[in-house]
Amino acid sequence: MADTDNGDEKQQPPPETDDRGLWRLLQQQMALLRRFQAAVPPQPPLPPPTVEEIASNDLVQQAVIEQARAEAEHAAITRRDNRFKVWRLAGLGLLIVLVLAISLGRLLIGGPPSVAELRAEAHVDDWDVLSIGVKDDQYGTAYYDPGTKTWSGFDIDIAYMIAADLGFRRDDVRFYGLESEDRARMQATDPATKKRVPVQLVIASYSITEERKEAGVHFSEPYLYTEQSVITFKDHAPVVALNDLKGKQVCSLSTSTSQSALSKVGAIVTQKNRVRECFEAMDNGQVEAVSTDAAILAGWKHKFPAKYEHWDLGLESNERWGVNVGENPALEKLVNLTLYRSYADPEDDRWEKAYEKNLQSEIDPVKETPIAVGQQPPIQRPPDIGWQPWEDPLR
Repeated sequence: MADTDNGDEKQQPPPETDDRGLWRLLQQQMALLRRFQAAVPPQPPLPPPTVEEIASNDLVQQAVIEQARAEAEHAAITRRDNRFKVWRLAGLGLLIVLVLAISLGRLLIGGPPSVAELRAEAHVDDWDVLSIGVKDDQYGTAYYDPGTKTWSGFDIDIAYMIAADLGFRRDDVRFYGLESEDRARMQATDPATKKRVPVQLVIASYSITEERKEAGVHFSEPYLYTEQSVITFKDHAPVVALNDLKGKQVCSLSTSTSQSALSKVGAIVTQKNRVRECFEAMDNGQVEAVSTDAAILAGWKHKFPAKYEHWDLGLESNERWGVNVGENPALEKLVNLTLYRSYADPEDDRWEKAYEKNLQSEIDPVKETPIAVGQQPPIQRPPDIGWQPWEDPLR
């Protein structure tokens, strides 16, 4: 029996079974399903998404993107950190190799000594105090005030600068007044015991000359440039050149470089061991002038401005003051290291402060007689010292 619905469909032959009633029931159920589907009206299309829904979707997408970006950046940083660690380890390994190579090179072929080795060689660490021979009667250069029992002057400040770099506190420094002729001997007289005592350094307006070096004096690099000048009483005739002292009684320090220049022009020279003795001789009428380094005489003129007149001789030669280090070449290098640092390090102004306080302040505002060069003498290179790769010669 044929199904009249949907006549366009071909009737399916019944299965070759005896259960024809079940087959007909299945066909009837399928026909009812097709009629139901045809009776249901088509559903309208879904409305477009609202602004809130779009924004919500965008936020979700942005969160996903940010999460992915963060994970990518974290991975990149991790890779960069790993590379940095690798390079750092490589650099550390290279530094260790260099240090070992330098140390091994010093052991095998030698090299310049380090600061620690120089200190050991100079026996600096064996000294409880640092004894320094200085002048004690030169205002502005090196002066001992018996009233206050204090030392002052340019040489004193330079001595403290060197002592500090050698590891000595101010309380560990002992100053001893020197006679001029004792500067080469490096011996002084202890004012308390009246006994002769050796000193480790002499910083006493001591000019560097070839004659002194040939005689065995061991100087550091120069720490001050000054020149020879003359002091007279205020009412003395002008002195503008050495020749103006020809035939005149002039006092100078014994063993000083000023003495030979005076003798060459025919001055009658009286020698004293201390500059105050020269001024006493002039006060007593024994001499009419005192001639020595300008940095020394300027202090006396500054102390007694109404009494003395300071004259510039116009000499072209410089007096170069140096430190006598004695028979101690290691100590000489350590002293030169301090002078080099003071000169080369722009942050080290100890020399400039010493000059300003003691010498610059003595310049006469009316008659500007030269006293000393206002710049530290140049030191072209540091002493021959072995530096480790991480050390700074200026510190």
